Amino acid sequence: MDKLKIGIIGCGGIANQKHLPSLKANADKCEIVAFCDIIEERAVKACQEYGAPGAKVYTDHQELLKDPEIDVVHVLTPNVAHCEITVHAFEAGKHVMCEKPMAANTADAQKMIDAWKKSGKKFTIGYQNRFRPEVQNLKKACEAGDLGEIYYGKAHAVRRRAVPTWGVFPNKALQGGGPLIDIGTHALDMTLWCMDNYEPARVSGSVFYKLGHLQQATEGNLFGPWDPETYEVEDSAMGFIVMKDGTTINLEASWAINMSESREASTTLCGTKAGAEIFSGMSYPADKIVYNRGRNGQLMDETLAGGGAVAYFEGGSAAPGVVECNQWLKAILEDGEPVVKPEQAFVVTQILEAIYKSAETGKEVVFD
Repeated sequence: MDKLKIGIIGCGGIANQKHLPSLKANADKCEIVAFCDIIEERAVKACQEYGAPGAKVYTDHQELLKDPEIDVVHVLTPNVAHCEITVHAFEAGKHVMCEKPMAANTADAQKMIDAWKKSGKKFTIGYQNRFRPEVQNLKKACEAGDLGEIYYGKAHAVRRRAVPTWGVFPNKALQGGGPLIDIGTHALDMTLWCMDNYEPARVSGSVFYKLGHLQQATEGNLFGPWDPETYEVEDSAMGFIVMKDGTTINLEASWAINMSESREASTTLCGTKAGAEIFSGMSYPADKIVYNRGRNGQLMDETLAGGGAVAYFEGGSAAPGVVECNQWLKAILEDGEPVVKPEQAFVVTQILEAIYKSAETGKEVVFD
């Protein structure tokens, strides 16, 4: 196989902002031969910009999946459609990259896992933040035991005012939720992955619908005022997660909250030997990591040195989406394992659903 043949299902924002440019940057490994969207013009536009010669356009994903030449499908639709399309793709014998979150609920995620295992194909979820340099550095430090026993963490996904005003983001029926399922999922994935702890015991949560319906709250929103009349999802959510070994995680997620700091796609880890914090978001000019510990009789903070990466060769610096795409394609071509494993993404979905359920019932959710 010279190049993998890719089919794109969903040609909206995440396709154009992340997946299509990343696939183009890995053109030595793949070519995009099919584009599908329920809005035909979007598929046509994407095909014209990124398609291989003779690439086809569809409005029905089932028709795209009938093409035996397509090796890999990227599922880039609203959250509630992830399950059905992914299951159909596995039934059609395709490898699947599904954009985060894995699914809008655990039942759908389980159907995806079952279809994947039955298919014998490769499967991964789009958590590109794992491929940021400082996140990779933290993961290696955790694997080396530099932090000791990690017993407490925070997953940060806080925006002061950055409510998405396009697509289906405010639509609860299609999105499944608001900032918790949209950006909280990234922060939680990073935290669990660095801890290498995927055994939740109990979860409690609070979900707030305080600012979304207030016209005055739209002032200062990064993407312009949203429509309070059509805003259906939460504007912020908080979760308290206790793992089976007692490790505890606080998760905070918001699109709109009256808080001075915007800290997104970030994590805090506290260990017996040292701690580490990743700072990312609109309050910071650049992503950074800070290790903290006692040394030589004093408390010390350590950060990464600036620069040092060499661009434009495989293994060098690149956008996280490009690196994510590269390792995904190599996993297929070389019969390896993708970095983001479906079982890990499944646990993220389990925990997010538990936070929503806890908030709705007022009770703690206990896992078997």
